[in-house]
Amino acid sequence: MDYGYLIIDVGTGNVRVAIAETSGAIRQVAGEDMRYEWDNHYPESIYFDPDHLWAQIVRLAKTALANAGPVTIRAVTATSQREGIVAIGKTGQSLIGMPNIDHRGREWEDSIADKNRVYQLTGRFPTSLFSALKLVGVRERRPDLWNEISAFLSISDWVQFRLSGIARYEHSQASETLLYDVAAKQWSSELSAVFGLNASLLPPLQSAGSILGPVLASSADQLGISPETAVVVGGADTQLAVRSTQPSFDDVVIVSGTTTPVIKLVDQYLTDDQQRTWTNRHIDETGFILETNAGVTGLNYQRLKAIFYPNESYEVIEKEVAESTDSRCVAALGSLLADEKKPLIRGGFLFNTPVSHQLTRGDFVRATLWDIACSIFENYKSLCAVTTHSKPYIWACGGGMQSRVLRQFIANLTRKTVRIRNTYRQSSVVGGVFVCNDALGVEGADLTTLDEVVPEQAESFMELYEEWKTTRTAFKSMQ
Repeated sequence: MDYGYLIIDVGTGNVRVAIAETSGAIRQVAGEDMRYEWDNHYPESIYFDPDHLWAQIVRLAKTALANAGPVTIRAVTATSQREGIVAIGKTGQSLIGMPNIDHRGREWEDSIADKNRVYQLTGRFPTSLFSALKLVGVRERRPDLWNEISAFLSISDWVQFRLSGIARYEHSQASETLLYDVAAKQWSSELSAVFGLNASLLPPLQSAGSILGPVLASSADQLGISPETAVVVGGADTQLAVRSTQPSFDDVVIVSGTTTPVIKLVDQYLTDDQQRTWTNRHIDETGFILETNAGVTGLNYQRLKAIFYPNESYEVIEKEVAESTDSRCVAALGSLLADEKKPLIRGGFLFNTPVSHQLTRGDFVRATLWDIACSIFENYKSLCAVTTHSKPYIWACGGGMQSRVLRQFIANLTRKTVRIRNTYRQSSVVGGVFVCNDALGVEGADLTTLDEVVPEQAESFMELYEEWKTTRTAFKSMQ
């Protein structure tokens, strides 16, 4: 039998369980959509049932193991969407899950007296995206639930709590709470006071790539693995995806998933005077990642694929998009720009009228990919305004990067070679392999550079970029 790892990945849109070899090779992946419910106590709030999520994880783990072939699972770890949390009750029960897209705390954003001070400590401008304001929303409007809460965990730390019975908070996930001093690498009593939250809610911190303990016998029985399997501390999905590319300090990595973080690995705590960037702890002992984020780019692409190409493969899309070579259609679809104070909430496609008989579905998807590339480029420029990037290449990973057209667009705009690894599609899972290898002292995964896309010399790309900016401005004027 071969040795392997069980990697649990709870994203914004779906839940995946993967069986991977220590080399980084993926044996099997089983996945399902995340299920959310509306919370009628708030204008903009959704939640998930943690027990239902755990049942999904168990079901997917059994499916993945059944189809992975002979393998002995040596370790299990978890990664998840950032900012999402699970509230824990006084007897250790899982009360409610609040995902990153839950905004139950939005009504209390303006109660923060000194947002600049919060940014100085946390490396991010405080909004309802982050965990502290989710908790404030529960406290202010659901006192019955609030009185039951004894602690909270990131979603990946909660999965590891269900596996091991040990509640710990990993540092890259703690960066997303607004309760953690990112530079000092510790919980902050000052920040807890800002939000009126008791420090007793905060579990002890523990580093990624360390061992929590063995799997609980009950959880091992549910999953169908040995109770001697080690539970390894994972981390935030973006950080694990970044790790999968094996970057060096000062490298830039684009992670194309539901959203698209554009990050640079740095060895010191940096902030931006204009507060355009986030600064997060990486999953190593000393590193940070400086980030801008293009927003829900990947989600837009997936939904438009379902409309225009519901039954076709990505290869068919790439062929038709490559055949669409002009600018008959321009899109602005709500991506985020670091320089903008307000997001684009109305968008669409702009094309000449009357509708041309030459306009194809490939034109619409090409316009979508160009919108994503231009948004990434805008955020890359904001990142470079805070810290220079002199290297001639950019790493890219995540499922969205399977489009070579998109990679070419990014290369053309940034004037950098875009590199991907052979494991780029399952980057957060491969990052999980790395942390398990770290914990067990296993030699690193065997990764290679799969492709490099070099910039094309074409002035027309910058003309199209200016046209995209004009289109986006037109849509913003409609808000």
